[in-house]
Amino acid sequence: MFSIPMSYYKNTLGTLGCSLAVLMGILTLKTFPTNAQSQNPPPNSPLTVRSDIQEANSETGVVTARGNVQFFYPARQIQGTSAQAQYFSRERRLVLTGDVYVLQEGNSMRAETMTYLIDEGRFIATPESAQQVESIYLVTEAEDSPPEPAPVSPAPPLDTTLPTPQF
Repeated sequence: MFSIPMSYYKNTLGTLGCSLAVLMGILTLKTFPTNAQSQNPPPNSPLTVRSDIQEANSETGVVTARGNVQFFYPARQIQGTSAQAQYFSRERRLVLTGDVYVLQEGNSMRAETMTYLIDEGRFIATPESAQQVESIYLVTEAEDSPPEPAPVSPAPPLDTTLPTPQF
């Protein structure tokens, strides 16, 4: 039987705590408003990730969550699920894989893989082979008046005279 020195545990826990702090607390986000009411999230907005297993690498700055992943980002009203999530702290990018479902402000998207670019506030979704990405968007109708059809100008009159053939 072998024994592991206590310093190993302390270093491992310290590294894990440091990396999780990166994931949970260093997300100072700049957002591009999606509508007139949007506001920038406050600095250090929390992103909560729940999963069966989480690993953090302090050298690469990558935090990986696997198994029944659930994530919540209230500052941008984003929540979702996936089989795996990887947060790349240096690139400020969240990569979700495996039956990904994301819900934001009532709009939803399903894909096999989805990348969220934090600084741009943009999702990039890709499907499984021979499948499609599905998005559902809430479209609000103006209550004041029904939509008006676009104006159509009449077509110009047809020239019904035929040219005289030249033989």
